[in-house]
Amino acid sequence: MSKVEAPSKVEGRRAELRETLVALAEAQIVQGGMSSVKARDLAGKAGCAVGAIYNVFPDMTALIMAVNLRTFLRIGVEVAGAVVGHEALAPERRLVLLARAYLRFADQNHHLWKALFDLEMPRDSDVPPAYNQALEELFDHIARPVSELFQELDPDGVQLMARTLFSSVHGIVSLGLQNRLSGVPLERVEAMIEALLLRVAKT
Repeated sequence: MSKVEAPSKVEGRRAELRETLVALAEAQIVQGGMSSVKARDLAGKAGCAVGAIYNVFPDMTALIMAVNLRTFLRIGVEVAGAVVGHEALAPERRLVLLARAYLRFADQNHHLWKALFDLEMPRDSDVPPAYNQALEELFDHIARPVSELFQELDPDGVQLMARTLFSSVHGIVSLGLQNRLSGVPLERVEAMIEALLLRVAKT
């Protein structure tokens, strides 16, 4: 009679396979972009059957989202670290530091960063809570100096402004990095972001 594995052991193996697949998918995105992630290739590298992938992830979108969660967390760390030791700076200058950190991460981790926005997201109800939490924490870093700049705004207004500024900076970063392929230096992109944020601070 074959032995049945204890539920805790089965879950442990599933968790281990999950982490392995996320690490492999992340490495593949770094190398070839999101479109290069294939279930059969991942299964071969992980030493498992293709079907085993779908025992731990409902689909490949969920796997890419797990990679993207790690990327969002890394961006949060980079952005938070950008203002450490600079707390005495004016809020608009701290916003510039945050934006520069975001730009540099996107430039140095282009495929991972691009996967955040190239993935077709599921309905809100299917987005893991940890994913939304990572996004909220990222926006909170922006909201702190925004609340100092626009003290007349209520908390909802601060969050809206933080997202508006992020969207504006993200647009500059996206277009700037595309143009950089044609030779636009990173300093030019930084200057555009700084001009925008300093102008907003004066309104």
